[in-house]
Amino acid sequence: MNFEFLNFELKKILIITYYWPPAGGPGVQRWLKFAKYLPDFGWKPVIFTPENPSYPLIDKSLEQEIPENIEIVKTKIWEPYRFAEKLSKSNKKFKAGQFDVGKNRSWKSKFSVWIRGNFFIPDARIFWVKPSVKFLTKYLKENEIETVVTSGPPHSLHLIGLNLKQQNPNLKWIADFRDPWTEISYYKHLKLSKNSDKKHRKLEKSVFENADITLATSFTDAENFRKAGANSVCITNGFDVRVPSSEASTSLSLTTRRVSGSEKFTLSYVGVLEQLRNPEILWEVLNEIINENKDFKENFELKFAGKIDDKILQHLENSGLKNHLKNLGYLSHNEAFKEMQNSDLLLITNFPNAESKGIIPGKLFEYLATGNQILSFGAKDADVSKILEKTAAGKHFTYTEKTELKNQILEFFNDWKSGNLKSNPKNIEEFSRKNLTKKLAETLCDVAM
Repeated sequence: MNFEFLNFELKKILIITYYWPPAGGPGVQRWLKFAKYLPDFGWKPVIFTPENPSYPLIDKSLEQEIPENIEIVKTKIWEPYRFAEKLSKSNKKFKAGQFDVGKNRSWKSKFSVWIRGNFFIPDARIFWVKPSVKFLTKYLKENEIETVVTSGPPHSLHLIGLNLKQQNPNLKWIADFRDPWTEISYYKHLKLSKNSDKKHRKLEKSVFENADITLATSFTDAENFRKAGANSVCITNGFDVRVPSSEASTSLSLTTRRVSGSEKFTLSYVGVLEQLRNPEILWEVLNEIINENKDFKENFELKFAGKIDDKILQHLENSGLKNHLKNLGYLSHNEAFKEMQNSDLLLITNFPNAESKGIIPGKLFEYLATGNQILSFGAKDADVSKILEKTAAGKHFTYTEKTELKNQILEFFNDWKSGNLKSNPKNIEEFSRKNLTKKLAETLCDVAM
């Protein structure tokens, strides 16, 4: 459907999201970008979000990207997780996407995780469900809104959509899963009782069976959701910058090329890195190359921009990588993208188990937009590897391919020395935020008919 030549009145859509600026991290950007472009395709977004949320990361620069004149509705939320954070530091790390699975975890940390999984189902935002349903039942009717989106995690928000749908079967409800529910890698670490696990799965099934559309951010997740009874469509995350592809239209310029030179061969990780996605094989290989290759040792830099688990940093600082390490800490989204641009090789890691092959970290698409090479770790045949193959933007490895990894890093390094390291990605226009929003609008139109 070609929206650009249609003249119609915008149709309202309510987007229920916990994460909204000034929240930082990848969770906020998906619907912030959809809200930016939806009016171009016939939809007027209205945002429903907590008035007093407890965000693990703050990025005030994202407030500048909130569309002008967008209607934002807020109500108060009570979160018991505030008390859990005081009980154990690891609880705040968990909320930020870092799950501590080390053998030396404190009893407070273990107890908090057990409480979180068994008493707050599906999560600690469950207490926002009833008051939100009560408020929105009246709000939707008064404002003549017939289409609602719930974005999770937190998956409690899907229960808001489920209740609204059960009250009004004519309501069109889209359940957006940025991450899976019971299939997420850390689910098995929640120490659930059989009864609690049963409750989680029953609620998940109700969402799948009652939502008009279940959105997934990866091909594998969409297929798994369909097998579980959902009417699922895959709309990945994407990038919202100009791309360096030779296949791009003339309106897209090479603005994402490296903005300044670097004297070092720089491998960068941007984002949150916790122990479950720690690429220990990479640190081992890099240490070996440093010990064996004087040229590499003199020219290599390992850079982090984001929230890195303390235990991972401690391990690196006690290894041969200590003198090559540069930790910038958490940066604003704009600053983080500049660091991506100013790198030679970009690192992305996923969980090693096969069940997680459908996870596509949102930063992958901004990595693509830089034109830099990407080094990826995760399960065999992961969706990330399929995208890298399609775009010719990098290499994907499992956590056991040591010899192949070592050879590839040395190849990247030699290409860097000769000035030929750029990937020149192709086929990436489909991952632009505007094109993805067009796909979303087409899906919404199909549901609304």
